[in-house]
Amino acid sequence: MAALLAARRPRRPRPAARLHAALRRGGPSALAWAVVLGYVTVFVLAMVHTTYDTWGALLVAPALMAVGTPILARVAAANPERGVFRLLMVAMAAKLACAFPRYLMAFVLYGGAADAKMYDRKGSELARYLATTDFSAGLHYDLGMKVAGTGFVIIVTGVVYAVTGPTLVGGFLVFSWLGFWGLLFFWRALQIAFPEADSRRYAKLVFFLPSLLFWPSSIGKDAWMMFCLGLTTYGVARLLDRRFGAFACIALGSLGTAMVRPHVTVLAGAGLSVAYLLRQRPRQVSALGPLRTVLTAAVLAAGVMLMLQQVSTFFGTSGTGGDAVNQVLSETSRRTSQGDSVINAAAADEPAPGFSLNPVKLPVSVVSVLFRPFPFEASNVQNLIQSVECFALLVMFVRAWPQLARVPRLFVQRSYVAFAVVYTLLFCWAFSTINNMGILSRERVQVLPLVLVLLAVPRPAADRPVRRRRRRPGPARAAPWGAARPGPEPPAAVGAPDPSRTQGGSTS
Repeated sequence: MAALLAARRPRRPRPAARLHAALRRGGPSALAWAVVLGYVTVFVLAMVHTTYDTWGALLVAPALMAVGTPILARVAAANPERGVFRLLMVAMAAKLACAFPRYLMAFVLYGGAADAKMYDRKGSELARYLATTDFSAGLHYDLGMKVAGTGFVIIVTGVVYAVTGPTLVGGFLVFSWLGFWGLLFFWRALQIAFPEADSRRYAKLVFFLPSLLFWPSSIGKDAWMMFCLGLTTYGVARLLDRRFGAFACIALGSLGTAMVRPHVTVLAGAGLSVAYLLRQRPRQVSALGPLRTVLTAAVLAAGVMLMLQQVSTFFGTSGTGGDAVNQVLSETSRRTSQGDSVINAAAADEPAPGFSLNPVKLPVSVVSVLFRPFPFEASNVQNLIQSVECFALLVMFVRAWPQLARVPRLFVQRSYVAFAVVYTLLFCWAFSTINNMGILSRERVQVLPLVLVLLAVPRPAADRPVRRRRRRPGPARAAPWGAARPGPEPPAAVGAPDPSRTQGGSTS
């Protein structure tokens, strides 16, 4: 009897096992408390030893994460994979984290010799004016320059500072956050307009490519252009897929890019026009379908002409013909032929060199814009790091040759691919006049998200018929992001009629 009771009595776990179980249960809570305590400690020390320019970022960063997290949760809920939300959260955190090395590069490595310093100073003055002015009497503020271009970025910086307070590092975080949403728009555009693409690979490239993480993370034009270009591309994808709200996204995004770099808006408009003409027609066309197509094409043409006029005004040229384009590109080539990272040096007193509009040189322009500087062209550590990324990107394109061979056919079948290809070629043609590798590295981020679309083209084997074979039982493979996964059929209810029989009871 005693032996039976001893056998039924549960064994007590050893003290070491009990301690391990307690730590495992309370580990996440203890880690959360440790993070909170460390954050509060750093915040207090920063308030004592630094100014609001620095410690204000400790208030801005969690606020941006708190605003972005529920939006990312809703985006991830529309995707069947469990890892989407985690990847998006890591991408947003990485993008915000890159604001700090971008700040150190501008104000420590270069000693404040960056445009962000001017944007911060003038944006702080505008924020103080907005905080003290009486809006009922109207706004009377002199920027000292025209609104288009640099003046518009000053206005954006002033509005940001009016909300967050004049904090330099916090401003870097806000602009980096805007750049992240631009990348998210590019990713969603691919899922909408090119659903058979490798969305998983594209997400890893567009969210974690070093150039896209680093350069659009500063107060300036790069982050704003990334946000507006992403919004425009998202609207293009919705237009090509005939979804609601496409024109609103295109209009807002194009307005944002036109106020800073109208020539880039023209390139996007040209790509949209080609893609819209090549988009697939629906099987069932309504009576108003042709009229709607003609009106949309007319609106797009009018928008492109308006942007061309804006470009002419922005650069101060007369007309919008080939001579004006040649004048702008040649002057850009001369102005960027200075500095330590120059590749084709030109004397300051030399006239602007003539720029050839011959399309035969387009392949050289594509290689120069997308894959330079080469490692042997690096003149400093920054260029050397950039050359490593360019070389890795070149290797990826060489290895993806089977997928790239399908691009001509997809150009006609998938109009979003046509949009990406046309914009990329025009961008490389226009920006091949930049002779400074440092400037080119920053400007290149405006085309990289659409260049990466070509690396997301599915493999040729995906189009081949798959032979059905008996598979051994094993773990199911995850479906691509954005693809609907078939679920099990619901069991038939008790007493429900057999679907193979008619209502009268006889077999069909």
